[in-house]
Amino acid sequence: MAAPTSSVPAVPPPPPPDLTALISAAETITNRVVSGFWVRIEAIARIPAQADALAGSIRAAGTSVTMMVLLLVFVVALAVAVFVLVKARLRWMGLIGRLLLATLLATGAGLAAAALLTSDGTLQQTVRQGAVIAAVGCLVVTLLRHIMTAGLVNPGRRPSPRVRRLRRDLVISLAWPLMGTVLQMVLRLWQAGPALTDSLVTLMVSLPSVLLFSLVAWRHRRALALAVAGPHPRSALRAHLARRWPGTVIGFLLTALISTQTALTVGAPLPGPAVLLTSIIFVATPHLDALMGEWARHGVLSTRVSIPAVAARETLRFTVVIVALAMIGTLWVAPLAASLGVETRSVAADAVQTVLIALLAAYLWNLTGSFAARAVGHAQGGDEEEGLAAPRTRLATLVPLLSGLARAVICVLAALSVLLSLGVNVWPLITGFSVFGLAIGFGSQALVKDIVSGLFFLIDDAFRFGEYIEISGAKGAVEKISIRSVSLRHHRGALATIPYGQIDKVQNYSRDWMIEKLIFRVAFDTDVEKVRRLFKKIGQEISADPAIAADLIEPFKSQGIAQVEDGTLIIRGKFKARPGRQWMIRRAVLAAVQKGFRENGIQAVPKPLLNEPPPADEAA
Repeated sequence: MAAPTSSVPAVPPPPPPDLTALISAAETITNRVVSGFWVRIEAIARIPAQADALAGSIRAAGTSVTMMVLLLVFVVALAVAVFVLVKARLRWMGLIGRLLLATLLATGAGLAAAALLTSDGTLQQTVRQGAVIAAVGCLVVTLLRHIMTAGLVNPGRRPSPRVRRLRRDLVISLAWPLMGTVLQMVLRLWQAGPALTDSLVTLMVSLPSVLLFSLVAWRHRRALALAVAGPHPRSALRAHLARRWPGTVIGFLLTALISTQTALTVGAPLPGPAVLLTSIIFVATPHLDALMGEWARHGVLSTRVSIPAVAARETLRFTVVIVALAMIGTLWVAPLAASLGVETRSVAADAVQTVLIALLAAYLWNLTGSFAARAVGHAQGGDEEEGLAAPRTRLATLVPLLSGLARAVICVLAALSVLLSLGVNVWPLITGFSVFGLAIGFGSQALVKDIVSGLFFLIDDAFRFGEYIEISGAKGAVEKISIRSVSLRHHRGALATIPYGQIDKVQNYSRDWMIEKLIFRVAFDTDVEKVRRLFKKIGQEISADPAIAADLIEPFKSQGIAQVEDGTLIIRGKFKARPGRQWMIRRAVLAAVQKGFRENGIQAVPKPLLNEPPPADEAA
């Protein structure tokens, strides 16, 4: 009798994608869009009746449409005029203080005019809100105009005609949505019909605002790209972003317009203030980052700004990005999560902890970077004519390496702190990385040798940035020092990279002093004493030159006859100079010797070209 066999049920393969469901969903969305579009078209017929109802509501309040419009225009114009007047007159104040004071005075003037010209009720509420919107709108427009054009104006100079045209066009394109906000406020307070509100907001606010700003962005695309790029030097990523920024802005605005109209068509309108604020954040953030980057760069270059203050300026750039992302998340992600039933409090608490850790890490990162930039900046310089950078101090040589090490430690500690704040057990990660490090140490002996050798070379102060050295057959100025190798730039341009483990001897030509010896060939019957006196005179004249005296340690002088070669006297001269500065002094000495030989009748003899006969075996 055969033993019963147990059969394992086969696992069914995963079902293929249900294309029917996808097609059905697409058809549903399309049908909703089409039906909503026809509903909006049919609503146009109700616009006259809703307009008459709106006019009747205004007349019932004891006024007319014309009078309300005149009052609103007068109060808005008064608020704008007060804002412009205060901003123009109080130039002795700072920009932010002047704008805030102008906003407060403009708001007060508008509210006072509303109280004097209207009585309590919807009309007064309309005029008051119009005054507040006008004052705050002037503040927003002025700030955006300043942020988007500040990088194009040199401090202490008047803006160029191109910048003035850009500012004018920006004010016009930004003022249009401001007037649209006033219109929306009026329609909301007087409870205008949906068809009338839809047509007026779409045709008189949304569409013209997007088209106006897109036209400004395209017309001034080069100026906007230059403002986003910031000053030189700039990163490749920022330059790439700047070149495509005007097109990106236009694409974003068109996408926002299409999305808003589509959502309104399907019966799920997007909140207008959220869309407007998101557009402002998207457009202004890169310009604000470029402006603050220039502010931070001036802090690094200025010795009057402390290193912690410079680090705070750099960190403020990061803070602006965090705030922009937080505002966008609050406007869109938080309502979506709440509608899906997601608990946002715990997520917000974790996000706040992560942001605080990131800000602290960013400040420490920028603090080390600012210290390194300040130390290196004080040591930079060089002879542009020779194409070689001046040697840096020992501190300026070690600071970049220590800064890189400190930044690596900051990144690791920040990452571990974020994981701990999120409740992740980091000890397995630390153990794994420790084992991985040991494996690298045992498997890469050459790498360990390079790192250890480089450490001792730096401790011994064998070379520094900018010094001219010779090691392992390579010669050049030290251009880069890493944890594993050193890079030398030859005076002809070649770059050599030598691992520390392969360096057995270092010849440094840039320490303390340098002796330059010159050889001159003169006729055999030349008066040597006359040449000696001439060289001494040349040395005294060059030593008296203020452009050379600071780099000359010992003056040029004669060393007498070095040898006699083919009936020619070989006379040597020498001088001692600071390392790296001997080339300039050498040129001055050679020019003076050539002039002295010509004036004193001393004949220089060229070196003969010897054409030796071929060897006997080759001749045969």
